[in-house]
Amino acid sequence: MRETKKDPEALNETPSLAGEVQPEATLTEDAVFGVVSEDGPNYRNLGWIGTSILMMKSQIGLGVLSIPSAFNALGIVPGLICMITIAVTMSWSGYMVGVFKLNHREVYGIDDATGLICGPIGREILAVGFSLFLVFCGASGILGLSIALNAVSSHGTCTAVFVAVAAIIVAALASIRALDRIGILAWVGLICILASIFIVTIAVGVQDRPDAAPPGPWTSDFRFVNSPSFADGISAISQLVFAYAGTPFFFPIVSEMQDPRDYAKSLTVCQAVVTVTYITIGIVVYYFCGSYVSSPALGSAGKLIKQIAYGISLPGLFVTSTISTHMASKYFFVRFMRGSRHLAANTFIHWITWLSCVVTIIVIAYVIASGIPVFDSLISLVGAFLGTLQCFQPAGLMWLYDNWSKGKERRSIRWTLMCCFSVSMVIVGTFLMVAGTYGAVVGIIDSLEGGTSSPWSCTDNS
Repeated sequence: MRETKKDPEALNETPSLAGEVQPEATLTEDAVFGVVSEDGPNYRNLGWIGTSILMMKSQIGLGVLSIPSAFNALGIVPGLICMITIAVTMSWSGYMVGVFKLNHREVYGIDDATGLICGPIGREILAVGFSLFLVFCGASGILGLSIALNAVSSHGTCTAVFVAVAAIIVAALASIRALDRIGILAWVGLICILASIFIVTIAVGVQDRPDAAPPGPWTSDFRFVNSPSFADGISAISQLVFAYAGTPFFFPIVSEMQDPRDYAKSLTVCQAVVTVTYITIGIVVYYFCGSYVSSPALGSAGKLIKQIAYGISLPGLFVTSTISTHMASKYFFVRFMRGSRHLAANTFIHWITWLSCVVTIIVIAYVIASGIPVFDSLISLVGAFLGTLQCFQPAGLMWLYDNWSKGKERRSIRWTLMCCFSVSMVIVGTFLMVAGTYGAVVGIIDSLEGGTSSPWSCTDNS
């Protein structure tokens, strides 16, 4: 066993209002992973820069590819207002993850946090929501990979084959056990996805017309304000929610940090880069393409650029699905093995349990990607039904749980405003979850009934 040393997570409880961290204490084991020995993976090896990259990659991926189409539904001005509002809200939600983790070191996932607040029933509800969210994110990534492979190969084979190939490769990558090693892949993935997106962004500004525009004279028909139906409008907002729905990923990520007190720094860098990227891409691509913007957005600038962009983005799409699949597998693995020596030791039970978790998750993700082959609607469904449940309601409840008793001692104006804001997070999140799910389901039904896509189809989806 390693020599006892200062554990940066071994902190006294930290008030979330003041955000002050008390002096360190010494521990021989981690509050989540137990005793960490040389005979096993070091789960606590993530630096703040690697954390920031993982957080960026958990958000900049599939979500950014649907932002121009969300702007098409809402218009530039409402789209920009909604995006900034969601960015601020999600940043606060992400901040609460770090504060709550410092206050309650035994928390590994958002279900653990909800279990403290709402008891066993609340824990199991969020456990189902959290695992489904990660699995659906992995499925969305596999669907995006099938689109990319179709585009690069000019539909070289049946789409169902591409979905299966993508699932197998993602399973192999997701079986890497420690997040710090996947963090290396996240660097490559983030660079590739950003490069591909900015290539398309530049291309649509240089070219005369988007790929989907009709022949003949053409000018962009972008709108500053659009008037979508309720279903289309709420689906577009759900796509924006999905683009920022990294909060469920952040609990497992901060649990593997060397020093969780650096989490706020990582979050600030992440959200700043993500927001600037989203605004730039959303406005520029929609401005030049108008209603003929493609979704995913990489197909907006013509066949050649589409092939180049998708080719460059492939590593990024693989990493996106890998992170989701890895975290879903790690969630079940930790839950099954927690309190056992097999959690952090290279035993047979350790390996067979870990690989079984990965294979089970990837099979479910494969079935979802094949059964719901509509990119926009799948993204909307994940953002509305699962993303809001993980990002809005729990954040409000976490603040109330840690700070409600402080109001009995001294009811300040700040405390009152934060109470109102936290309650509004629960109410707004519930509304978006119900309304957004309705809009996404309507979109899926329309696409399937219209014959534009079908489950397990060989049709080119690029």
